[in-house]
Amino acid sequence: MNEIPGMHTLATCLLVAAVSYWYSSELLTALRLFISDSALGGDMPEPEGNRRSPQGVPYTDLPHIVNADGLHLFCRYWEPDSPPKALVFVAHGAGEHCGGYADIAHSLTQHGILVFAHDHVGHGKSEGERMDIKNFQIYIRDVLQHIDIMKGRYPKLPVFIIGHSMGGAISILTTCERPPDFAGVVLIGPMVQMNAESATPFKVFMAKILNRLTPKLSLGSIESKWVSRDPKQVEAYDTDELNYHGGLRISFGMQLMEAAARIERELPNITWPFFILHGDADKLCDIRGAHLMYNGAKSTDKKLKVYEEAYHALHHDLPETIESVLKEVSTWILERLPAPHGS
Repeated sequence: MNEIPGMHTLATCLLVAAVSYWYSSELLTALRLFISDSALGGDMPEPEGNRRSPQGVPYTDLPHIVNADGLHLFCRYWEPDSPPKALVFVAHGAGEHCGGYADIAHSLTQHGILVFAHDHVGHGKSEGERMDIKNFQIYIRDVLQHIDIMKGRYPKLPVFIIGHSMGGAISILTTCERPPDFAGVVLIGPMVQMNAESATPFKVFMAKILNRLTPKLSLGSIESKWVSRDPKQVEAYDTDELNYHGGLRISFGMQLMEAAARIERELPNITWPFFILHGDADKLCDIRGAHLMYNGAKSTDKKLKVYEEAYHALHHDLPETIESVLKEVSTWILERLPAPHGS
């Protein structure tokens, strides 16, 4: 649902943190901690056995997959009552979990579509250090693994991706890796780019220095008030124990910046169908990224719908916005399904 603090805020925090640490005696302490962490090596998953989720539930009792690093990822599956017509993978945003997409899933299962998702590494009920990733590619790799598993079970069905916020960036880059495998991509308030004024060479340079010296430095937490215009939705987000409410690390911020840069490089190569839905009052992911993608991609089947005054999580915004989003997403996907045999 949510995302990093607005991209401009992220870069500003990076700069402020860099300057303060550069002139602070704490820099030496941070350097020593960094060296100690490096000497000890990264966190390794526990040996196989009775592995438990971060909430203490044995994975033997939870639907899950095991990724290439041996980490257990909690999965959700929303199946239609009839044989499925298509597969839809949902990629959630930073700090949240896939349980927040039940409404979207149920609206699609009513049309005979099977929806599936998992909590990304370090999120929700999945293993991994909270909101910490060594390489953004891990998210993409895990999504492709899960999709391949489902394609193995339903080899003849078209595959779509729905991605929100950071999940939008994951969806874009996942589809860029294997374009022929996907029938279309739906992006809700996606993270597409950094603001040009935020990612200046100096700010990026200082961020890289800090990422080397103290990658676990916190940049501050996500402002939940910008998630939705509905106070009840904000309260639900704040009280959801599966959401991450702590500070965002500089190392995580760097991965998001690098993902945005990669997306910008990929835009001229995008020819696959996509549909972007974005609120023009979104302060967590700049709507200029949506316009950049819409104008820069070479796709002939592309659509951008802007919701006036809407916030970041359109699928959790005001009731009328939610209703519109569910209808728009379902309609767009259904229109791209192959015609039934004999029709």
